[in-house]
Amino acid sequence: MSVRDEMLEMARLAKEASYGVSRLGTDVKNRALEEMASAIEKNSGFLKEENEKDLEGAAKGGMSAAMMDRLTLSDKVISGMAEGLRQVAALPDPVGEVTGMRRMPNGLVVGRMRIPLGVIGIIYESRPNVTADAAGLCLKSGNAVILRGGSEAINSNRAIARVLGEASKRAGVPAGAVQVVPTPEREAVLEMLKLEEYIDLIIPRGGEGLIRFVVENSRVPVIKHYKGVCHVYVDEYADMDKAEAIAYNAKVQRPGVCNSMETLLVHEKIAGEFLPRIHERYKSAGVELRGCAKTVGILKEIKRATEDDWAAEFLDLILAVKVVEDMDEAMAHIARYGSLHTEAIVTRDYSNAQRFLREVNSSTVLVNASTRFSDGFQLGLGAEIGISTTKIHAFGPMGIEELTTRKFIVYGEGQVRE
Repeated sequence: MSVRDEMLEMARLAKEASYGVSRLGTDVKNRALEEMASAIEKNSGFLKEENEKDLEGAAKGGMSAAMMDRLTLSDKVISGMAEGLRQVAALPDPVGEVTGMRRMPNGLVVGRMRIPLGVIGIIYESRPNVTADAAGLCLKSGNAVILRGGSEAINSNRAIARVLGEASKRAGVPAGAVQVVPTPEREAVLEMLKLEEYIDLIIPRGGEGLIRFVVENSRVPVIKHYKGVCHVYVDEYADMDKAEAIAYNAKVQRPGVCNSMETLLVHEKIAGEFLPRIHERYKSAGVELRGCAKTVGILKEIKRATEDDWAAEFLDLILAVKVVEDMDEAMAHIARYGSLHTEAIVTRDYSNAQRFLREVNSSTVLVNASTRFSDGFQLGLGAEIGISTTKIHAFGPMGIEELTTRKFIVYGEGQVRE
């Protein structure tokens, strides 16, 4: 069977399965999610064995440390996958929710009902835990899903899909509701993106190159974010201890992910005190700083930032640093160089905090907290399906509600239109 025929057969099976999944009761879906979570835990040894094959191949191919981190199925990651599935099971079922009922002058009663999207295609790189996260969210929201992971994680993804598929089948989920593309060939992605008759939405997760490739080649609607150029602004009224902890965590805790900080903005009134202090912590973690002229004047040993650095998503232990005159300059910098992903302000001033929340238009805006919290799991959505920086349909971390839409429902008593 050719790659084209294989993708077409998977899509047909998913479309058929989507009708059955959309009708599953909440109890059935929750039981399936619990079964899937338990199966992940019981098969952790098998999952790590298959993941080790991918890690060996990635190491031979010279994969960066940050990307290796994303690829690794550690005990913590496996436990996180199981916990994510259970959190999704505990969430309210959005399917069938009716809102906005109102009676029109002609007596018609009009409202809206939440329904699944149908078949979701997920295209992603490196992170095999996405396989479990996406499967759980799509199942709970009543959708079928086709998952296409990167070739670097092919063994891990096949293993996870096998475990989840067997568990969901035992719980009564239709065959074809959760499928993983078995071939690493790039042709499979191109064929998948042509299947607008069968697939209702494509969600790419990965680097900017992958996402732009998907957008440029897809006939199916795409939810996307190209990159995460996230900022932390340390206001003149910041608590220094909190600012240090937040700025350190946002950059160092996991630098290879899209919600890590890439640019630190510091008010000039506290820069002379704060920058040397945070620089010492960054040096201990191996962070390379690239600063504006004012920053270099304070931290004389660091590199001067270039224009390209302000818009860069480093995904590494590299940080651009700019001293700003006031919050207006900080917000102007974010508006010019940001990617609508995540921004944070550290301040004790209530008015400044509220203004930052109102005027910064990124999909997640935080006060006195690390950008690393811009994550569906951390924000109470259960495992997230992805992050959208497009404002149509979904904006920010996407959970089960973002995998549904709403249709109009109308009750009449024999009315006809004049």
